[in-house]
Amino acid sequence: MESRERVAFLGLGIMGWPMAANLARAGFDLNVWTRDSAKGERFASEHAATAAATPAEAASGAGTAISMVPDSPEVEAVLLGADGAAAGLEQGDLCIDMSTIAPTATRAIAQRLAERGVALLDAPVTGSRPKAEDGTLTIMVGGERNAFERATPLFEAMGELVVHFGPQGHGEMAKLVNNLLAAVNAAALGEGLTLAQAAGVDTGRLLEVVAAGAGASTMLDLKARPMLDGDFEALFKLEHMLKDVRHCLAEARALGLELPLAGVAEGLYADAAENGHGEHDFAAVVTAMK
Repeated sequence: MESRERVAFLGLGIMGWPMAANLARAGFDLNVWTRDSAKGERFASEHAATAAATPAEAASGAGTAISMVPDSPEVEAVLLGADGAAAGLEQGDLCIDMSTIAPTATRAIAQRLAERGVALLDAPVTGSRPKAEDGTLTIMVGGERNAFERATPLFEAMGELVVHFGPQGHGEMAKLVNNLLAAVNAAALGEGLTLAQAAGVDTGRLLEVVAAGAGASTMLDLKARPMLDGDFEALFKLEHMLKDVRHCLAEARALGLELPLAGVAEGLYADAAENGHGEHDFAAVVTAMK
């Protein structure tokens, strides 16, 4: 892939904006689209990109279209809707969906794109906003090897660890497993901190001890202090974590599996969302313990 190939980037949210910015800094020419046209114009002004009115317009003249939107319906709309990117792409072009959606949905979308001669890679990411900003995301990719190799320069501009999992949908499944572990871990952390506070334990000393022992984790490092401080500025929205846990449960049922811990986590995140924390960081799951 030539470094000056034009790329369409669809979705400039918490993650999409810094990811697209890193592509621009790496030398890729960008057409951008997002639901908020003023936001798209602002990005274009700041990063020498071209703002488009529709995904199809963004994809026109671009060999690759990248989508970064909340869930399966949005991916289907921006890629395959009436003004979707596929309408602006040509046979042999590539779509890369970096959203986190159900593996079954990504396979269905890939089949419909293939009928148009367009390949799809599912390439969800992990690392939240800070790693999106500094270009050190972990990227999990499913799809054909030749498409993966073609897209590698793009991935390297946005991520530090890029892993090809093979078949279509396996990138999404890897991401869902990762997020399930994070969701359960964060819920357990919130429960432990709630217990410590109720008992009057010095939480500062507790964090020091837990960090040195078997209870240490990335969630401890990232979410303990926000949970204790009630600082739920969104780095990864709770409603998105709830969505991912629900996707895990649905995929497990389709495979004949029951995930009891995922079921408990789903209830806790649902409670927090119902109490007004859906737009907050998923550290707000701690509020479901009180």
